[in-house]
Amino acid sequence: MPEKATKQRAKEDLREGKSPSTAAGEFVREEIDHVREGKHGARSPQQAIAIGLSKARRAGVPLQPPKGGAASTRRKAERDYEKGQSGSSGKAAAKKGSPRRSQARETALRREPKSTVSRGALSRQAKKAASKRTSRSRSAAAQKAVRTKGPAARKGAAKKAARTRVRRSSR
Repeated sequence: MPEKATKQRAKEDLREGKSPSTAAGEFVREEIDHVREGKHGARSPQQAIAIGLSKARRAGVPLQPPKGGAASTRRKAERDYEKGQSGSSGKAAAKKGSPRRSQARETALRREPKSTVSRGALSRQAKKAASKRTSRSRSAAAQKAVRTKGPAARKGAAKKAARTRVRRSSR
């Protein structure tokens, strides 16, 4: 169950005109925090990201299921998406899942390593994901970020970029 603050941050992102994947990033961040806190583990950074995206879809973030990937993953994402978009708050929402299955899932995740969401591991994952995108796609994402970021956040991003340039040039 996602935390209330995470849901609110995601809703705020959507209201500001940010993309569904940006809003879903709030849930991914929450999941990474859970692993770092030791609440449970993850076999890989991708697994932690997948859990976060699943939670986002079920919470109502309009994040479309992936086009590619394994059929079972696509079906699961479609089911999560449908559940999140149905907006049912009556008996269907009150219906609980199987406690035994829930317990088994938690136990299995607790056995997984916690180091998979270290800064280095996430950095490698981000670079690998970015390398699969075209330069046009990356550029379009950066241009949209400029439009939706707002002046204060834009100033912060510019300062961070300047610090990075200084750090890289001193090497």
